[in-house]
Amino acid sequence: MIEVSRVMPVPPERVWAVLADGWSYAGWVVGNAHIRDVDADWPAEGSVLHHKAGMWPVQVPDVSTVAAASPGSMLELDARLWVLGRGRVRVSLERLGESATRVTIAERAVSGPARLVPLRVQKLVLGARNAETLARLQDMAVNRPERRTVGPGHDDGGADRWNTAEDR
Repeated sequence: MIEVSRVMPVPPERVWAVLADGWSYAGWVVGNAHIRDVDADWPAEGSVLHHKAGMWPVQVPDVSTVAAASPGSMLELDARLWVLGRGRVRVSLERLGESATRVTIAERAVSGPARLVPLRVQKLVLGARNAETLARLQDMAVNRPERRTVGPGHDDGGADRWNTAEDR
């Protein structure tokens, strides 16, 4: 696996709050352009994030599935790479004192043509991509306000009215 780490000046709970919000992924995952739907039980094992990858006008509908999760410390995704195959991505959180977290992204191609790319090339591409991904994740973990939970008795302002089966 190709690993990239970054120490963030927030406790793991702040980082996990971003990871646990599937709707935030287009904001911090380099290559995700648009979130189309998020399973209600995200990030439970087996839950799915429906997204588009790429840059406009070439965006490909795809999905990422939670392979394993340990709330507050680890999230492992099976990420489809369209015709390139599938990748396995693990985001690990390690508490460093009261207000810091080492976040590590480990990624590897597990199927398809992407597995044939030489490891040196994968390290160049994935290393740079995941370093930027961690910088974006840190910005969100540090700067975004706490989110209000929408549940029974709360009006969400009709946020789901535009989310139809045709969008998935």
